[in-house]
Amino acid sequence: MDKIFLPHLQKIEPHAQFVFSFPIIESSLGRKYYAKVGSLSEREQFVGEAESLRAIYNAAPGLAPQVFAAVGPDNPATTSERPYFLSEYRNITSLTSNHKAGGELGMRLATELHVYKSTMGFGFHVPTFCGATRQDNGWYQTWEECYSAMIGSLLAMLRDKGSFSELCTKGEQVRSKVIPFLLRPLEIQPVLLHGDLWSGNAGIDSSSDKPVIFDPSSYFGHNEADLAIARIFGGFPHSFFEKYHEHLPKTEPVDQYELRADLYELYHYLNHTVLFGSSYAGSALRKMTILLRACP
Repeated sequence: MDKIFLPHLQKIEPHAQFVFSFPIIESSLGRKYYAKVGSLSEREQFVGEAESLRAIYNAAPGLAPQVFAAVGPDNPATTSERPYFLSEYRNITSLTSNHKAGGELGMRLATELHVYKSTMGFGFHVPTFCGATRQDNGWYQTWEECYSAMIGSLLAMLRDKGSFSELCTKGEQVRSKVIPFLLRPLEIQPVLLHGDLWSGNAGIDSSSDKPVIFDPSSYFGHNEADLAIARIFGGFPHSFFEKYHEHLPKTEPVDQYELRADLYELYHYLNHTVLFGSSYAGSALRKMTILLRACP
C-alpha cells in the first residue's frame, strides 16, 4: 500500500519522510494523514465518500477532512484497481456535551454548507452510501421528485426482502399522497447536505476544538432533511439546533415543519429497516400513519 500513497504524499511534502502505520501515515515534518484501501467491490463507496467530502470541503473549508487523493469517478483506468483514499488526519472527540462547538456546527451548516447550491438540480453526480445502503442519486428538477425516488428505492429493497408488505403498501401511499402534499409547495433551492448526520459522524477536532463532520452520504436537497437523523438518535447539544435556525429559519409553511421532519425521519427509519431488519419497521409504520392522517 505504500506504493499507492507515496507519490501523492511526495507531492504534498516533497522533502519529508513518511512512516506508514495504516490507517495513519505520519511525516517527518509532523503532519498526519488518514489512508485506506478497499476491495474492487467497494469502489463506488470510496468514490461516493471522497466526492462527498470534496463537496463539503468546497462549501465549508475545514468542516470536513480534506481529501488529497482518491479513486475518481471519471477515470476509467482506475476501474480495475483497488480503490484508495488519502485525507488529512483528524483526532476527533465527542460533540455531545460541548455546547460551544455544537452551536458553531449549527451555524456553519446554516451559513455555509446549507447555502452551497447546485446548478444541476436535486441529487448528486455519483452514487453515495448511507451506511451500507446504495443511494443511486442522479439529478432531478424538483425536490418532490428527488425525495420520492429516494423513498422508492428503499421500498424496492424492502420488497425484495419479501417480509414488509404493509410497510411497502403504506410507503407507496406516502409517495403518492404525502410527498406531493408536503414538498410540492416548497420554494427551495438544492443545497449540499451531509446526508447521514448522526452524532457518530460528527465531533470535535481535539487539536483546534472546532466541530468536524465526516463519513458523509451527500446530495443536494432540502436543508431540513439533513437534521432528521440527528433528531432520531440525539447526541447533539441543544445549541446545535438553536444556532442552526437562528441563522437559517424554518422553511415556509412553518406550521408544517414538524410534519416535514417526520417525513425526513422516515427515510432513515426505512433505511435502518433495510440494514438491520424489523426492529425499525414499527417506527417507520408509526411515522407513515402520522403523515397519512395529516394528509387531506
